[in-house]
Amino acid sequence: MSTVRAGSPGAARVCPHCRQTILESASVCPACRHHLRAGSSKTEARAANTETALLVEGTIAHAASHQPWEYSVLLTVKDDKGKEISRHVASVGVLTGATQRSFTLAVEVFKTGT
Repeated sequence: MSTVRAGSPGAARVCPHCRQTILESASVCPACRHHLRAGSSKTEARAANTETALLVEGTIAHAASHQPWEYSVLLTVKDDKGKEISRHVASVGVLTGATQRSFTLAVEVFKTGT
């Protein structure tokens, strides 16, 4: 018996640890990195069929002579017609003095050939 649920591609569920919405097929939560189920051949096959389709990294630095900067990290997903599917504020904060923040956006894709 397999520990990987047979669901349709793109089916989602809630991580029991951090309550983020994740793919039903995930064996590790991408948000909190907790393991969700014991490994299986389907889980190993999924890892082999994973690639990063988009990776963007950047850093913002505050100039010490300026007033504090507040920031919001906003992620918006749109479909092929430009209709907004999801909008999520991932983080907020402030930069003061000579502080900086680095940000990484990664979109991983999984081949579902079940």
